[in-house]
Amino acid sequence: MKVGCIGLGDIAQKAYLPVLAVQPGVELHLQTRTPATLKRVGDSLHLPDAQRHADLDALIAAGLDAAFVHAPTDVHPQIVTRLLDAGVPTYVDKPLAYELADSERLVELAEERGVSLAVGFNRRHAPGYAQCADHPRELILMQKNRVGLPEEPRRMILDDFIHVVDTLRFLVPGQVDDVTVRARAEDGLLHHVVLQLAGDGFTALGVMNRLSGSTEEILEVSGQDTKRQVVNLAEVIDHKGQPTVRRRGDWVPVSRQRGIEQVTLTFLDAVRAGKTLSARDALATHELCERVVRAVDERLA
Repeated sequence: MKVGCIGLGDIAQKAYLPVLAVQPGVELHLQTRTPATLKRVGDSLHLPDAQRHADLDALIAAGLDAAFVHAPTDVHPQIVTRLLDAGVPTYVDKPLAYELADSERLVELAEERGVSLAVGFNRRHAPGYAQCADHPRELILMQKNRVGLPEEPRRMILDDFIHVVDTLRFLVPGQVDDVTVRARAEDGLLHHVVLQLAGDGFTALGVMNRLSGSTEEILEVSGQDTKRQVVNLAEVIDHKGQPTVRRRGDWVPVSRQRGIEQVTLTFLDAVRAGKTLSARDALATHELCERVVRAVDERLA
């Protein structure tokens, strides 16, 4: 099974390549336009020259069975279009694109071609978060905060807050009837944003503060007088009277803790089985993010 990895930045090197490189039956092919990076990463994985490619044409010509796209978001539309047109099942880091129209076009193209397209929402597969789907969820609260990083709204929401948006969508226990957005921005930079989703019997709040004084990610789901809290994807605390704490095992790799190993294997298993994956649900997350962007832009106007 020939699997291409396009873009060899931090997320590829730290998260995905360690998983892909040890999969039995996978012949890994790398592609980047940076010769030094291609040599360094290729050497570290002991790959022959035939599995190292300086351009996308050469990579596609190798006869890929699947591809992982970890290139910058700005070039996602052109790379994913080329792969889908070539009939290559494609996994791409979130977001699909910065503009909703581009994301819609890519999903439609995948459907027209009958080719799998998957978007990397790894938190749905993270063990702590997956366990929250089995807990009562009358109230959901997710915070993903950073230190000193106010940013242009579209990029902050599509690059980072999208994780919060998708996790809320994954966990809400019913149809969302009300969407509310609150935000604070100054000099064109977004400081914090709050998204509320509400439906029959539940409320979900997503918060991102880029001037919080702390880098943290906390998810809480509660209902029926119980609460489950996940701290930084590593520690699960169940509250019913006395709290019970479960921590990530010392030997559990970060890629498994964050759901990257699981989402990677799910995609590869689908390709092997000839199952076509749809990105329609991922597109719904992009649509909700676009709604947040527009609400923030209205406040800046």
